[in-house]
Amino acid sequence: MRHLLLALPFALLPLAAAQAHDHEHGSLGKHEHGVATLNVALEGSTLEIELESPAMNIVGFEHAATSDADKKTVAAARALLEKPLALFALPAAAGCSLNEHEVRSPLFGNADHDHDHDHDHDHDHDEHADGDDHHHEHSDIDADYNFTCKQPGELKTLDLSAFYKQFPATQKINVQLIGPSGQQGVESTPANPRLTF
Repeated sequence: MRHLLLALPFALLPLAAAQAHDHEHGSLGKHEHGVATLNVALEGSTLEIELESPAMNIVGFEHAATSDADKKTVAAARALLEKPLALFALPAAAGCSLNEHEVRSPLFGNADHDHDHDHDHDHDHDEHADGDDHHHEHSDIDADYNFTCKQPGELKTLDLSAFYKQFPATQKINVQLIGPSGQQGVESTPANPRLTF
């Protein structure tokens, strides 16, 4: 499913690189609370959207859901992510319909643990048993969506307002857009949720 985006050169934008260096734990790279990454690619009539976000932005925590309340929160977030057209507003004139999607996270219990950094840091876990455990639980939520658009020429905007409304802990989304006019990197915020292709 990820053929289109994988075939394109996603260079790390200077913006994203600068943010990674500013982060107090430089080794964590992209994992920054409040910040998500969105890759959007339109080729022909195929639109692909990839979301990467720390679980903290989506459900408010990164530990395994053990309590009933946490499990309900995770299930609700997953249900929202399963309906991308309600989160990512596309112009109706474009006639985009969802072909397939995949939502993954260690919190959902279906994740391949590639994105889960716990394993690398188990050896020094005892040294930080005094409440620093959150440094070892960097759970991400990844979602991939593939759409077919009947009128791709009408696909001029992507509005993230609903995403910010549903997941208010997300303060910024670093977006890479690849479309007919080339590749561009933009920064989206709740105050500026509309992206233009």
